[in-house]
Amino acid sequence: MGIPDGVSLSRSKNRNPEPVKTPNGKTDFSAPGAKVRIDKWLWAARFFKTRSLAIEVVEGGKVKCNDERVKPAYGVQVGDVLTVPVGWDDMVLVVKGLGDKRGSASIAQGLYEETIESAKKRAERAANRKLMKDPALEIKARPTKRDRRVMEDFKWGDE
Repeated sequence: MGIPDGVSLSRSKNRNPEPVKTPNGKTDFSAPGAKVRIDKWLWAARFFKTRSLAIEVVEGGKVKCNDERVKPAYGVQVGDVLTVPVGWDDMVLVVKGLGDKRGSASIAQGLYEETIESAKKRAERAANRKLMKDPALEIKARPTKRDRRVMEDFKWGDE
C-alpha cells in the first residue's frame, strides 16, 4: 500500500513559474508557457479603465477562463478562451497575445480575437434592444398634479 507510480508528494512543481526575462530585464511573453495575471491582461487589453475595476469584476465571478471562474491572480496563456462582460452582453474571446502594459487601442485589439458565434450573438441582441424601446425613456419628468389625478382615476376608477 505505497504511493502509486507517477504520483509525487513534493510541492516543487510550480504552477506559475517565474516569467522568462530578456537580457534587458523585460518579461518575454513570446516564451512558451508565459502567463500574465488575468486582471492585468484585461486592463492591458482595454476592457477596464483601471486594474481595480478588473479585479472587482473577476472577483465577482463575471469573467471566466475556459468556462471556469477564476481569481484575479490567475495566469492567462495564449490560446485561453475568456468570457468577459461588455455592456449588456458577454464577449467570448481567444487570447492571441500577452501584455502587462496598457498601450494604444490598436495594440490592445491585437491581444485577443472575438469568436464568430459571440460576435453574431452580440449583434443579434443589439438589434433586439434597438427594436424594444425602454418605457422609462418616454417619461420626460416627474408627473404633474394633473397627471397624478389622471393616474389615480385610472387606478381606482370613477367612484
